[in-house]
Amino acid sequence: MTNGLDIKPLSGADAEDALALYNELTFGPASQDHAAFNAVVTHPGTTIYGAFDHGALVAMLTLHLLPNVTWGARPYALIENVITAATHRRRGIGRQLMQHAIAQAWVADAFKIMLMTGKKRAATGFYKAVGFSPEDKTAMVIRRPDA
Repeated sequence: MTNGLDIKPLSGADAEDALALYNELTFGPASQDHAAFNAVVTHPGTTIYGAFDHGALVAMLTLHLLPNVTWGARPYALIENVITAATHRRRGIGRQLMQHAIAQAWVADAFKIMLMTGKKRAATGFYKAVGFSPEDKTAMVIRRPDA
């Protein structure tokens, strides 16, 4: 814990607060499904890390460690759903949370970490500042027509 900030894995008990944060993140339908949250936090290789400021969940991200055949069968990591509550932005909390997730991926011997950021969020500068580069990969997305 640093200056009241504690970073730790979330559990099903954190669903209500986590769902509120997801709803700050998404442009899609509101997230209200505790069972869906629980399915993610209990999924093998997946951890949702939360940053707590004096006990309140104020930021979170999802780190997926995925098995791999190449690179000596070392896993690769994917970071998704990075969000800091609007009331806690520009305090370095997101940076600390990202650094924690990156460290966890390296401890797991991941050979790379990938993420995508939405164009509507304008977060590219933030991700570059913590070490990510758009030079290596091109991200593409296809969405289901009825979604």
